[in-house]
Amino acid sequence: MFKGRWRTAGTAPVRVVVVWAVSTLTMLVLAGILPDFQLQGADDSLTRTAITAAWGAGAFGLLSALVWPFLVRALLLVPALVLGLLVFFLNGSLLLVALKLTPDGGGAANPENAIVVAAVMSAVASATSTALAVRDDNAYRRRLSRLAERRRRRSGENSVRRGYTASPGTLFLQLDGVGHRVLLDAVADGHMPTVAGWLGERPTHRLTPWRTDWSSQTGASQLGILHGSNHDVPAFRWYEKESGRIMVSNRPASAAELQRRAVEHTRDGGLLTLDGASRGNLFSGGADQLALVLSMAARRGRATRSRAGYFAYFTDPANAVRTAVSFVAEVGREIGQSTRARIRGDRPRVGRGGLYPFIRAFATVVERDVVVAAVIGDMLAGRAAVYADLVAYDEVAHHSGPHSRDATRVLRRLDRSIALLAKVADHAPRSYRLVLLSDHGQSPGETFQGVYGLTLRDLVRAGCGLPVPRRAVRTKSGAEARDAARDAVRTALHRPVEVGDEDGAGDEKRSARGSDPIVLASGNLGLISFPDVPERMSREQIDERHPALLRTLANHPGIGFLLVRSEANGSVVLGPAGAEIPVAKLDDTGLLATMGPGAADAVRRTDTFPHVADIMVNSMYDPATGRVHAFEEQIGSHGGLGGEQSNAFLLSPLTLPAPVPGDGELVGAEQVHGVLKRWLYDGLGPQVPLGQTPATRAVPREEREEREEREETEPSPEGA
Repeated sequence: MFKGRWRTAGTAPVRVVVVWAVSTLTMLVLAGILPDFQLQGADDSLTRTAITAAWGAGAFGLLSALVWPFLVRALLLVPALVLGLLVFFLNGSLLLVALKLTPDGGGAANPENAIVVAAVMSAVASATSTALAVRDDNAYRRRLSRLAERRRRRSGENSVRRGYTASPGTLFLQLDGVGHRVLLDAVADGHMPTVAGWLGERPTHRLTPWRTDWSSQTGASQLGILHGSNHDVPAFRWYEKESGRIMVSNRPASAAELQRRAVEHTRDGGLLTLDGASRGNLFSGGADQLALVLSMAARRGRATRSRAGYFAYFTDPANAVRTAVSFVAEVGREIGQSTRARIRGDRPRVGRGGLYPFIRAFATVVERDVVVAAVIGDMLAGRAAVYADLVAYDEVAHHSGPHSRDATRVLRRLDRSIALLAKVADHAPRSYRLVLLSDHGQSPGETFQGVYGLTLRDLVRAGCGLPVPRRAVRTKSGAEARDAARDAVRTALHRPVEVGDEDGAGDEKRSARGSDPIVLASGNLGLISFPDVPERMSREQIDERHPALLRTLANHPGIGFLLVRSEANGSVVLGPAGAEIPVAKLDDTGLLATMGPGAADAVRRTDTFPHVADIMVNSMYDPATGRVHAFEEQIGSHGGLGGEQSNAFLLSPLTLPAPVPGDGELVGAEQVHGVLKRWLYDGLGPQVPLGQTPATRAVPREEREEREEREETEPSPEGA
């Protein structure tokens, strides 16, 4: 603590010295440009000129700091227009006085140039000081507080909602992708001192682990947490046969549809329907106040534009400078880190070039700053419930690894954001309970393609007797898997098939034309669908069409198990060496023994979803190393079963009831929703389902927007 205070105290003198140096340089440049502005000393040497500039810049800065506030206060009664004109003359006068205060009085300027020089120096000094304050969280907090207060006064908004002045508010802060073990390690190693303080010798919070569903990713988890249902979300992306479209959780249209389905399923607007705010999330949770909410991005209307949060944040020039400087620094940091990883020969490793440095900087800087600023505004406005998502760690861990030094540095910055919000809570008009949680973890490991030399799509096409891209054939590391697939196809079809040769598939290729399988990846979870069959295909149908496919997949060393429907035994789980277990008899032993507790129930639940794929593929998991093989280009992945990706956390104040009684377990995002909702009930009383319409109900945003659109399109009585 002492070290942190010393570092904070030491930044102010450093900023003063740097601003002084920049102002001196600015004065020297202006002296070289403006003919009637001189800084020559008695001997006309460069050294004396620089000394004169330094004295002049220092005197001008000191006069501006000491005299200017009194001048402004004395002129408060002057009309605004007159004061605006006087500012330039007064500033110029201060510069002339500063030049006279230099030791030899060598500086000189006519009044016109003095006004110009004073204006330029003031602007440069202000910009430099703001840029240097980007790391000063206290200055940042004060600036955001003033901005939020001005906006409240302009809007006439009450600081605290009527009827809830005595009840506490709740901030739910989601640390995207931070698993339970990662949090514990970060606390133990001192990387997250704020969280460590909450869990220290005199704890104020309790840490509760919870297990995700089979689909361990933000789309399923956050939908369940915010809306109480993630039914029929089998993965991050999946194919829906009746509509012929691919659903992707982080696309605005898909997110809006998923939210609509969840609301229809639960008949409840969501966790945040009563005086809530949703910031940086995939879904709104029924909140009235939105910023950077993906499910609302495709909608039109002033109140529903998800980009409004960016505009609100960047209207403050100081915010813009802070974030811009941090953005550039983060781009440089990523380039440096990826270069060092390449030089060291770190393994596993994925490509981090192209636009990725800018994508990372956006997630770790821009989105973080905008979301934190919005949450600060919500707390100072006294909103009852706020749910915000900080995605920085998840983005970096995908490309650098969940336990990498790069990801650890992100955790340190996230802890600073948590500390900042905790300080703001002390100044909010109502007390706040700060709840931290994650939506999933991440499991490390080399990619499937990196280990075996071919993608899951390549392997599926090989098992179907379809041509495989030549890049897979040329990859040496994929020879074993490729040869096994080729042998299986030859044996099953009773004829030679050269899967690497586009003409070698023969009749099989022609019969599959227009019906090639759609292969989608969600971390280490793969989904295979046959678009020309309207219903979910059975194992018997797949074997009849592609006799080698299921055998090729189940026996591949990079695959843990398959889920398919069987006409004879219902759905079954398939594994290597002909292993087969009906889902009805599935337990956490046998094929799923390494996948962790609750794996059988998670698979059984997903099997009931209407849009489960024809073949669900989960990669292998090595419990000794904790590694999986992602079917995407990620060395830290999540989306399926196996390892840390399924273990999230919930960190809640001790003033709230325990999430689960006794030694009970918290399983699934829908159960987490129930816990969070009970906590809100404790402070606010029950929220009202959509089916009821008392006057006191908080109208969901979808209903309100439709009503506003009708009012805008219908003619008013005056115009009729």
